[in-house]
Amino acid sequence: MSRRIERYHQDEELNIFQAFTDLMSNAFMIISFLLLISLLQSISIAKKLESASPIIIDEKSGNFKFPSGSAELTPDLKKYIQTTILPAVKKATAAGNIDFIQAIGHTDSEGISNVSNLDGRLSSVATGKENNTVLKAGSNADLGLMRSIAVIQFLKTARGLEKVKFRAYSAAQLYLPSGQLAPIDGGADDNRRRIEIRFIPYGRKK
Repeated sequence: MSRRIERYHQDEELNIFQAFTDLMSNAFMIISFLLLISLLQSISIAKKLESASPIIIDEKSGNFKFPSGSAELTPDLKKYIQTTILPAVKKATAAGNIDFIQAIGHTDSEGISNVSNLDGRLSSVATGKENNTVLKAGSNADLGLMRSIAVIQFLKTARGLEKVKFRAYSAAQLYLPSGQLAPIDGGADDNRRRIEIRFIPYGRKK
């Protein structure tokens, strides 16, 4: 009788051990599968970001300047956007991985003494009811935003971008082209006046 009881306990311990190892094996497989999915998603996002590098419209060449204190697109700047920027934007959006496009206006730190009218007229300009030229900047933050809107409005007139979503932002005089905070110097600097066009991919769905 004691032998039967001993054998029963041994079999029971063996069954518990087998069940535990099976549970651990299944848990390991599930964790490995989840990690693989996470890795593939990360690679996919990285490829999206890599294929849509930011585009910088700057003034280093001297041919694409905005008039001082203005957001008007000069003929040279329009031609540059049409022949160089527009094809790059269409290529980046062709894969269908872009949620929206950011245009960020950067200025130098030269002061502006005008009275701003953006609070009253910015929305009508952004929706196309009024032309960008009606806006008056009261600060470099205003001016950066006006210039980014001007570039977006010009891009939106192109065929093939009717369904693309754009968002306009201003960084004013805050950052140098290197990305570092700019010094408070109060002067004009062609190299700091620029528009950054950034392609934002779709975020992860929760």
